[in-house]
Amino acid sequence: MCGIIGYCGSKPGVPIVIEALQCLEYRGYDSAGIASLCDGRLLIKKDAGKVGEVIEKHDLISLPGSIVMGHTRWATHGAVTQLNAHPHSDCRNRIAVVHNGIIENSAQLREELAGAGHVFRSETDTEVIAHLLEDEAGNGRSLEQAVLSIAPRLEGSYAFLAASLDDPGKIVGTRRDNPLIVGVDAPDYYISSDALAFSRYTNRVMNLEDNDVVVLAAGAIEFLDKQGNRLSRQVRQLDQVWSESSKGNYQHFMLKEIMEEAQVFDQAADQDGRLFTEIALDILRARQVIITACGTSRYAALVGRYLFSKVGKKFCDVVMASEFGYFADSVDKNTVVVTVSQSGETADVVDGVKAARAADARVISIINRPNSILADLSHHVIHLNCGPEVAVPATKSFLSQLAIFYLLSFSMVNDFDGATARLSALNTAIAGVLDSNKSELITLSHELKDRNDFYYIARGINFAIASEGALKLKEVSYIHAEGMPAGELKHGTLALVEQGTPVVVICPADYTFAETLSNAIEAKSRGAFIIGVSDRESNVYDSWISIPEVDELLYPMIAVVPLHLLAYYLAISRGYDPDRPRNLAKSVTVK
Repeated sequence: MCGIIGYCGSKPGVPIVIEALQCLEYRGYDSAGIASLCDGRLLIKKDAGKVGEVIEKHDLISLPGSIVMGHTRWATHGAVTQLNAHPHSDCRNRIAVVHNGIIENSAQLREELAGAGHVFRSETDTEVIAHLLEDEAGNGRSLEQAVLSIAPRLEGSYAFLAASLDDPGKIVGTRRDNPLIVGVDAPDYYISSDALAFSRYTNRVMNLEDNDVVVLAAGAIEFLDKQGNRLSRQVRQLDQVWSESSKGNYQHFMLKEIMEEAQVFDQAADQDGRLFTEIALDILRARQVIITACGTSRYAALVGRYLFSKVGKKFCDVVMASEFGYFADSVDKNTVVVTVSQSGETADVVDGVKAARAADARVISIINRPNSILADLSHHVIHLNCGPEVAVPATKSFLSQLAIFYLLSFSMVNDFDGATARLSALNTAIAGVLDSNKSELITLSHELKDRNDFYYIARGINFAIASEGALKLKEVSYIHAEGMPAGELKHGTLALVEQGTPVVVICPADYTFAETLSNAIEAKSRGAFIIGVSDRESNVYDSWISIPEVDELLYPMIAVVPLHLLAYYLAISRGYDPDRPRNLAKSVTVK
């Protein structure tokens, strides 16, 4: 939800941290700030606004020091103001803290601390950490001892870093249910919520487990358990693909990542067939199978449910991760839980997996990011292999998720190799969809940019694509949009259709064609502007988005591509930044 970064080493730290904040901005862009320890001074500069704005306004690059922490915020506690921006400090301005997550008992702790004479400057839950550390420092504890002492008092999920003038030369970090990863390039050490922040400098990483405390100093690193005992943690190699986060020649990351959809299937299909066979057998043997996910990943899961049923003849259910706990009473050792999360750190998904593990269920996770919390909790992990996705709206990762479900379903019938070949053949088709529809989508975006409502309809395996298309439009253009099975249009929503209302109809020439087209005619008779996404032209369509003819199970992977591009161009036409939609963050690490 927020991005945190720390550097401790031999180089000037501020340029490194500023560069990292720019990489982390996708995780939060309400405000940003830096704390630097230098020559017996704690220097903090922060403000509301995007990272670049704060850098320029406060001349952050001028800060000295080689022990530096930075933060980019997505607000949860307190408004978007300079005072609520991180880093936060104690009463004496000798301790600085940056934090991701939510301290659920912060109101109680704040009341206790205020009663003891502490003065609070912000509305955030984070500031209580700085004041708690201040009390411990006043008792003569080292910074790591202070962190170990206060961590049990913090309820909720968190990852935080702290630095102190009373114990200089180090950064101390800890985490619970939020990511924190160390980059190693001795004598330089980096620590962040995302390895992308420091991947330019090193691909050697060390993970923190829940309740670990790490102490970074120039040329030294130490891991402690929650009792303060020294731990050994292994260095891992980060795949070099994760060091690339440039927009290249594209105006926005979202457009770059949509264009990369033309190559994701080769990458997604680069999997271990034996692993897929093993997972497929687990799914087939299970008494019940539950897929749990949030947002875009849930729509991929809905397509996956259809594929499991159609191909593998295995029924399963899809449960929103935020609701999973309310349906978990029947989960047991005979249950397979399939989780889908681009980041591998979505709080609701992680909570559901912990509940499933506690009930002895088997957990299979479909993840893009390496070294994730969810991966550590799972029995089997499938990686999407689509590389960094920096724009907040998920695009290429969605197609990769569909590909994984396709591979899994055909692994249930011992056809992994055939499925891999069919997926790889789609890359050329998707490149053609992107190229042939660009001008029509740009024209549509200008014609429809002032519309207040869009409706997306489809049937069968494609109805989840209607929901995904609507979600993308809402996320980046701020136009109200709904996606639904086409048959449900006349059960309420048709009352909202009036002259000129855009209705996007996903209508490939498959087994759903005739009925879906009939629903389009119903909407058109009420005045709707019909946008057909189909491989067959019709005079029902006011605008036709052409897609190629493919096997009926592959249409979702083709049909969604122009919908992503339409959402992008509508955002641009309306003057919005599609990479950084308001009120949203890429990784939702709070519930």
